[in-house]
Amino acid sequence: MSDQRLRRVRDRVRPFPDFPVPGVLFWDISPLLKDPVAFRTLIDLLEDHVRASFPRIDFIAGECLDSRGFLIGPPLAQRLGIGFVPIRKKGKLPGPTESVSCTLEYGKAELEIQSDAVEPGQKVIIVDDLLATGGTMCAACELLKRLKAEILECLVVIELKLLKGSEKLNSTPFHSLLQYD
Repeated sequence: MSDQRLRRVRDRVRPFPDFPVPGVLFWDISPLLKDPVAFRTLIDLLEDHVRASFPRIDFIAGECLDSRGFLIGPPLAQRLGIGFVPIRKKGKLPGPTESVSCTLEYGKAELEIQSDAVEPGQKVIIVDDLLATGGTMCAACELLKRLKAEILECLVVIELKLLKGSEKLNSTPFHSLLQYD
């Protein structure tokens, strides 16, 4: 992976101390999203990683608890020529759904996926912008396992290493582009 390309992405991520609550250092990707060259570079890096790691993928699943994971998954899926499956807050998807509760950094939430989103055995990569404590990523894994999907990897732009969220993923492969303590 090109250091220059990774640096272009890293340079567009900025820290905000004490947001959303005192003592939290929030990593903001807004500058990355508004810079078309940096955002394209991000999608290039994710695409390169996925293509080099997995010969066959059926879907990208994106955590849409907030809007940031949703902004990365669809363009990546389009580049790969595959579909995108949203995992949303409870009550946001029509039709029959599977749901699971999860603990977040600042509370609890319930995530859901449409019951027919994937077929048993289909190969899926879960994409999000950030992995902190791992609560939503674990919930996304649980939902896809209930549908009997094969989770190839959990893929994020930013990993907050200090919070050890990747350890909660157990044996599910995990990859992050940027890591912060």
